[in-house]
Amino acid sequence: MTDCTVEELKQRIDDGKAPVLIDVRETEEVALCAIPGAVHVPMGDIPSRLMELEEHAEEEVVVYCHHGVRSANVQAFLKNHGFENVRNLVGGIDAWSLRADPSTPRY
Repeated sequence: MTDCTVEELKQRIDDGKAPVLIDVRETEEVALCAIPGAVHVPMGDIPSRLMELEEHAEEEVVVYCHHGVRSANVQAFLKNHGFENVRNLVGGIDAWSLRADPSTPRY
């Protein structure tokens, strides 16, 4: 269970069972749009903020970016640092805006 679809995430959020969401995009990107409830930690800051994130190491974590490439790298990094249930949002926030929440602006 390494990937999460936007449809699955939307259903989980709607059901009140949202995983920990980590948005690894840059600040300028987050200013354009974001998935509500996500924690913003830019990809480049993940190593220096790892201790802060470790409180979620036992929980389900879903990481996302614009299209899913950066978040896949962060997923691998977190797995290598003891996160057992970290998943990548397939297609990122772009897929989210297309298939889960059309009110989310695309860029």
